[in-house]
Amino acid sequence: MNISLPELEEAINYWRTQRPAIGEECALSPEVNALATVYALMIFNQVSSIALESIDAISQKLIAVWRSHQTA
Repeated sequence: MNISLPELEEAINYWRTQRPAIGEECALSPEVNALATVYALMIFNQVSSIALESIDAISQKLIAVWRSHQTA
């Protein structure tokens, strides 16, 4: 199964509402940071979608949680 850039953007925005930036420096939550890293690598490598199996387990789990809330 793949995830596209627009879907990843939606997942990032979901986690931004669940775990907003904190502190005076507005640090990203670990969840948003993990997904933002995947997003940045996709942009850098100029790919529009990526196989979930090729990303780290934490990001896979975050995407699975986001997807489960999309169908609810």
